Amino acid sequence: MFVVRCFISTDWHRFFAQIDTKFKKLAQDSLNATISVKSSIFDKNHYKDMENSHANIDVNKVVKHWIDTSDDDFNTMLSLFNAKSYNWSLFLGHISVEKLLKALYVRRFEKHAPFTHNLYRIAELIGLPLDNEYADWLDHITSFNLNARYDDYKKEFYTLCTKEYTINWIEKIKRLRTWIKEML
Repeated sequence: MFVVRCFISTDWHRFFAQIDTKFKKLAQDSLNATISVKSSIFDKNHYKDMENSHANIDVNKVVKHWIDTSDDDFNTMLSLFNAKSYNWSLFLGHISVEKLLKALYVRRFEKHAPFTHNLYRIAELIGLPLDNEYADWLDHITSFNLNARYDDYKKEFYTLCTKEYTINWIEKIKRLRTWIKEML
């Protein structure tokens, strides 16, 4: 109703100027808050501390945590599959592989795993010998993380995740998990 009145009003230029000013102020406040948060999160000392944090890491404890939570996520993936929630099943499949790769990273380098969900990138950082098939699988499974989480992709991903499609990818996830666990 307010918008209709403003269009009818002879003073509509002033109305849009006021709206424009309010949005600019809102955008500036939001930007300032974001800059403040980012400057505290991305403080150089924070990253320096993270780089040096591996000095006190309990490798066995961290590796065990990654493996245990990966196994829990894998079992949840299977439960979601049985409940016919195929898209979320594959999302958890991605998480279960990611956690095993991070366990392997910690085991090999005795420091915390990198902050990424990109399975291929983690495997690359570890130095895993990847054939084209496994490299393609890691890239494709990484997409499950984005497709299940973000609204722009959810509907398309939901449609893609038929029972047959999901069974195929669960089998690949199982093979990758076995392969990674053999290296742990």
